[in-house]
Amino acid sequence: MVSSDVLPAGVDQEDLLAELRRLSWGSADILRAYARGEQPPHGFPKALSVDDGGEGPVSAADLAVNQWLLDGLSAAFPNAGWTLLSEETAKEQLTEGEALPAEWLWILDPLDGTKDFLQGTGEYAVHLALVRGQRPVLGVVLLPEADELWFGVVGQGAWCEDRQGQRSPVRFSERTELSDLILVASRSHRDDRLEQLITALGLGGSKAVGSVGCKVATILRGETDLYVSLSGRSAPKDWDMAAPEAVLLAAGGRFTHADSSALTYNTGDVRQAGCLIASHGKAHVALGERATRAMAEIDPGFQV
Repeated sequence: MVSSDVLPAGVDQEDLLAELRRLSWGSADILRAYARGEQPPHGFPKALSVDDGGEGPVSAADLAVNQWLLDGLSAAFPNAGWTLLSEETAKEQLTEGEALPAEWLWILDPLDGTKDFLQGTGEYAVHLALVRGQRPVLGVVLLPEADELWFGVVGQGAWCEDRQGQRSPVRFSERTELSDLILVASRSHRDDRLEQLITALGLGGSKAVGSVGCKVATILRGETDLYVSLSGRSAPKDWDMAAPEAVLLAAGGRFTHADSSALTYNTGDVRQAGCLIASHGKAHVALGERATRAMAEIDPGFQV
């Protein structure tokens, strides 16, 4: 049993990790079946329906994994005293401007990168984050098509597991000079402001990847060094960022606003607006300073 400031009283860390493994690989099986037009396990319907919910496509796969995760966590830990929030239940649960009255809050994204999932790129993820006091304490990022399950326990470390439970460590790159750093960028959420910012950062190269979870995994593997999110007409939400941040933070990386202020969750506003930078941490302050100066010219008055 770990101390009560890491997990709610009565929740054993190894028991929780074991259940998160079961739920994560079950989620992978569900999503991979839907992606291939096969009969999904656990009694979910085969038909993959797609609705445009305003925020983008919402599929039967999202809803199936959402039910699988919510039911699983509720059944495994009925007395844990935490609240469960997911992207799929947010409209019913949340009131604009009001934080949920929860000391411990799970923030779940059953399918991060729905467009990539529907387009067949394989660059989609499942996010599970446990938040306390507006900050993440534990995160899980599942990459179904890569058979990678990333865990991060803040203050204890981060690692990757395969389906056999074999662990591999985080392997941040050794690149530290801004002119050498490799950016992982979005495929779809790009505008002229972001392109100008990337140019101003003077980096060594870039790679386009879907899903925030998939992007952060490239940093954890050492393939890239940083990710930049720049809000415009829309902004990422709590469920996009909480789990990837938890894993990156547990690994020793950073995920902050450009001015180095922390991301906060369950504030009454689920939007993660501004200029956000995730990195291996080795040049994080310098990146933030350069990005802040650049945004003052690109978009004066923009709150980084």
